[in-house]
Amino acid sequence: MFKSLRVPERLFAIAMWAVSFVFAGFLIGLGGKIVGDLPGVDQSLSIEQFMDRSKVVSLRQQLEQLRREATAVDERRNTARLTVDSSASTYRNRKEAYDNWRATRTATSNPDQDPDGIRRMQELDSLLGSSSAAQKAVEVQDARRLEIRQAVDSLEGDAATRRDDALPAFRNAQFAQEMRVFGIRLALTLPLLLIAIWFIARKRKNLYWPLARGFVLFAVFAFFVELVPYLPSYGGYVRYVVGIVLTLIAGHFVIRAMQRYLAKRQVVEQQSETERRQSLGYENALRKMSANMCPGCERTIATGGAAPTNFCVHCGMKLFDTCGACSTRKNAFFQYCPTCGITAGRSDAPDTGAPILASASAVATSRA
Repeated sequence: MFKSLRVPERLFAIAMWAVSFVFAGFLIGLGGKIVGDLPGVDQSLSIEQFMDRSKVVSLRQQLEQLRREATAVDERRNTARLTVDSSASTYRNRKEAYDNWRATRTATSNPDQDPDGIRRMQELDSLLGSSSAAQKAVEVQDARRLEIRQAVDSLEGDAATRRDDALPAFRNAQFAQEMRVFGIRLALTLPLLLIAIWFIARKRKNLYWPLARGFVLFAVFAFFVELVPYLPSYGGYVRYVVGIVLTLIAGHFVIRAMQRYLAKRQVVEQQSETERRQSLGYENALRKMSANMCPGCERTIATGGAAPTNFCVHCGMKLFDTCGACSTRKNAFFQYCPTCGITAGRSDAPDTGAPILASASAVATSRA
């Protein structure tokens, strides 16, 4: 794309593309800020907004109270469970000690009538009673926890019923919100896209085309990237319809451009080689030659076999000739011989650089 340009022209072309992208980036950022700050665009909806507010608050308070009570019940149950485990462990140890003591007393006396044995039995009965009481406390907490779970399930079922009742209104409001957001974004991005199409069709040769190109990039990004995430469920139809319309418009311009091009080529092919050569710009001719394309008919330069190709086999335009001074084969559109530096059409070799400079200034004057 930039090969046929002078080095400064290449730098300017790259700089203009950079200007286009930077300009598009700032426009995209500004557009995002504007759309984000529009009223009604960034509002979030929840299904609770369409339920009875007092009922919702009451259900939340009851659920929160039950959850706190469930936490307290779990703590009391854990404490009682630890008491049961501790009492059971103590009872087993005391029972084992009592059995050992009884085994040693059986041979000499009656352990059931021994005061020490009676005391030990009373301690075991007391430990067993404590363990039973702790186990009952665990059972009480389990029963309360079951009641709380049933109450929570009932409240959650009531909340689910109320949520189901509010669901149609919520969906209608959500649909209206999607339509509002989509409509606002479409109203902003579609005109931008139409303006971008007009820029492409009418302003491509304008002096300020790099800025217009940046606007085109911004409009394309805004419509096909920013708008797509906000399409409603049926928004694909809108996208496809817009795509079809844009394809028809692009196809219309391409067909018309092709017709104009073919008509122009027919007129050009009827001209003589001299007229065609005069109508060609220097840069345009070099660009087409570097792409292995005939500047006259814009067909691929066909080789003539072993012989060098000096003329286009399609339109007969001279493509290569020889220098009149050094007989070097060169591009026929070169203004100077790449070997000796003689101006095209001259046959006298220069002794100094003055003739070359004079010819260069003459060419620059003719270009101006």
